[in-house]
Amino acid sequence: MSKIRFIDENGSFEIKSPQHTSGLYLPLASTKGLKSAVAPDFGGDAKTDQNHFLIAPKSVMDLQADRDTRNFFLIMNDELWSATGVSALQEANRFTKDEDDVTLTAGRMWQTVERCNKAKGIKATTSIFALLEQNAEIMVVTIQNDGKEPLSFEAVAAIPVFGRSADNLRDHRHVTSLLNRAVITEDGVVMQPTLSFDERGHKRNDSTYYVFGRDEKGEVPKHFMADADEYLGEGGTYLRPRSLIDGKGKKDNWMKPGDKVDGKECVAALRFEKITLAPKESYTYQVAIGIAGADNLHEIDDVRHFIKSVNTITEKFAETKEYWKNITPIHFKTGNKDFDGFMEWVAFQPTLRRIFGCSFLPHHDYGRGGRGWRDLWQDCLALLLTDPTDVREMLLDNFKGVRIDGTNATIIGDKPGEFKGDRNGIPRVWMDHGFWPFLTVKLYMDQTGDLDLFKEEVTYFKDNLIHRGDRLDASINEDSDLAVKTSTGETYKGSVLEHILIENLTAFYDAGNHGMIRLRNADWNDALDMAAEGGESVAFTCGYAGNLKDIATYLRIYMAKSKETKLLLSKEINILLEEDSVGTFNNPKEKQLVLEKYMNAVEADFSGEREYVDIEKIALLLEHKSESLMKQIRAKEWVCDDEGNGWYNGYYDNNKEKVEGVINGNVRMMLTGQVFAIMSATAKKDAVIAIINSAKKYLYKKHIGGYVLNTDFEELKTDLGRMFGFAYGDKENGAVFSHMAVMYSNALYKRGFAKEGYEALNSLFETAADFDVSHIYPGIPEYFNGKGRGLYHYLTGAASWYLMTMIIEAFGVRGSAGDLHLEPKLTKEQFDKNGNATITLPFRGHTFTVIYKNPKGKDYKEYEIGQVVIDNTCIIKGQKNLVSISENQIDSWNETTHVIEIELI
Repeated sequence: MSKIRFIDENGSFEIKSPQHTSGLYLPLASTKGLKSAVAPDFGGDAKTDQNHFLIAPKSVMDLQADRDTRNFFLIMNDELWSATGVSALQEANRFTKDEDDVTLTAGRMWQTVERCNKAKGIKATTSIFALLEQNAEIMVVTIQNDGKEPLSFEAVAAIPVFGRSADNLRDHRHVTSLLNRAVITEDGVVMQPTLSFDERGHKRNDSTYYVFGRDEKGEVPKHFMADADEYLGEGGTYLRPRSLIDGKGKKDNWMKPGDKVDGKECVAALRFEKITLAPKESYTYQVAIGIAGADNLHEIDDVRHFIKSVNTITEKFAETKEYWKNITPIHFKTGNKDFDGFMEWVAFQPTLRRIFGCSFLPHHDYGRGGRGWRDLWQDCLALLLTDPTDVREMLLDNFKGVRIDGTNATIIGDKPGEFKGDRNGIPRVWMDHGFWPFLTVKLYMDQTGDLDLFKEEVTYFKDNLIHRGDRLDASINEDSDLAVKTSTGETYKGSVLEHILIENLTAFYDAGNHGMIRLRNADWNDALDMAAEGGESVAFTCGYAGNLKDIATYLRIYMAKSKETKLLLSKEINILLEEDSVGTFNNPKEKQLVLEKYMNAVEADFSGEREYVDIEKIALLLEHKSESLMKQIRAKEWVCDDEGNGWYNGYYDNNKEKVEGVINGNVRMMLTGQVFAIMSATAKKDAVIAIINSAKKYLYKKHIGGYVLNTDFEELKTDLGRMFGFAYGDKENGAVFSHMAVMYSNALYKRGFAKEGYEALNSLFETAADFDVSHIYPGIPEYFNGKGRGLYHYLTGAASWYLMTMIIEAFGVRGSAGDLHLEPKLTKEQFDKNGNATITLPFRGHTFTVIYKNPKGKDYKEYEIGQVVIDNTCIIKGQKNLVSISENQIDSWNETTHVIEIELI
């Protein structure tokens, strides 16, 4: 039985026999663009983007099937043994008594594998990491003679070099290999294709791919191969290359510096001089694997210099560990060290998603790079909790993707504030997209106290998709200036608040047949994509209702802090700011007419004129709209089973029928609608209790991670979405989808149900931490399938929400318009044996360590806040459940590191 064992407080861990588990991989990355994945056998890939793969792309299935790995062979009397375990003999010995003993140790962006073969008396220790300032991986291989007799061998590093776009994996693979030009240097292989091949137009290639090697004395390899066909030999494989075991491998058939290989699939095979190790003696080799563009060719010589010295590489390895260890300054100490180690990885995952986007790791083989609209905003959540320094500018850039009809661009460009309408120009609208920006802005304002963000002005995005995706404007093309212009041709800018209002108010008026907001092409669940005409999302109608109410609250906070009573908004937005004088709010057709009127006004002849509007008037109107939605949902969307268990219907399908309840004798329940009903306070307390009981009955499966996304509808429901074509228990159809399960926990905490919120979080942790069930390294995956296996690891918005829920809700350390509030909702299980629970995190440029002391082992709602001691000197009295420290007080402190001890009595 395998088990993850944490070996330090930074989340570094150890596991025995990782080769017995399929689909394991770790991310590696530089700060300059390199993105890699490495498996326990050093399979995986490396790239800078979709069109520059140094090592060929690998999906999770390829990790088991493909053997073109980063390899390091020892040749001993024509017998091959691999330091990474990838040889025919070692594959044949797998699961037998002759198998190597393997231990993997890993941390953030690095991996070390120790492989021992007692029969041969060999121990190989192989480490891999990425340099920080160069787009290169470094492999360090140390061979030790663990036997009693001298050990002789020739070492061969063998790295396949792909050197082109992921598209070429099956599209013109042979043709693109004809572009390859490889040159043997004194220390390795350099490959630079002549052209980048693309059916839409070829261009001169400017990227160089390279592999260099040195031994511990700084000596270079003695022999080389760059032609993959020659290296493998006729009938040979990457497990048993003929060039290493028969006459084809004689030294006179290998290449020397200055030799060239044109038009071939490339491999960098670097063969070192034969050596003999005495018992207990060891020898080390350094291998660099990298890519450089025309603008940074100097990196190549830098990397070549580094690997000349073991000491230099040791220093670089330490630098890499230290950099990634310190990238997230949030740490937990609870009664469970495994949980604390798990949280080190959860805190790191938002950083990984900013680097890798939603692609570029083996489980994310559907992606072509970049991030989506939700990713922009939800990744900021974690950043606001770790390092909010540059978030203000990021938020302003992000708002440039909002269209003036309340929708937004869905493809994110390479530069901040750069957007594209949608892949292939397909007119699509996700109805939830307008919900997320204010959620992030609210957290920003709480953490920083910067409510002036409301007044900052940015442009609006404009492309050929208009009228909330219902129409195309043929006059707009990709070469146009993609910004909204006024009728006089001037680029229009509106305040951040105006952007937020337009997103939320247009959604409010975009009503379906039952008065809920139209589902259109999907909400957060992309697989609800087959109800564009008649579908409605009750779930996100709750979400928007909550937004409208919260915007009103923050407008009043803004008034109180700024002493301003009016804000400048576009004249046209007044169409959306009308009161319900004629019953429009409860009439779907009338609401659509208002939306149509607004869209025509801003699309046909947008004036660009602005008027001052009373802030209190806006706040009151938003509250009225919010309450109208909540009342409709409470009155019309509550469903029950035959036993009286109740919950909210979350959707209407394309036939305009309710999706949830008891349908044809089958109980149908989805988690999403319950999350947003609770989070937005649409669900009152008695309804929350009923939902908790129903969700526990129909959706909770503790052994696979907790709350599944839905019950089994037992139908291919083509009037709602493709999710029902998935096997039940996978992906969006009935899996434990971590993102929504965490949001369910968050919603429960917000409403004071800490015990139930903790249970939802802890179920996810316990499943992830049970390696024999989850089969993943530490961290939270996108989902757990019907057997509890974690899938689509690392790159999930669930990590940001898990981190945020632990900080703001469980530990209760949160900003409130710039003030620091401490309001713990910890359960007794979360304290250590001494009754302490500790969190360290940054806030307003200071680092706080908050220690909650619960010596009597009381549970949430049993304890109250007693004495509060700050930095051993300042003693203050908190309220019953809350400690508040003003932003002015924090900013007045000279020291930036503080310890707050809070007694719970």
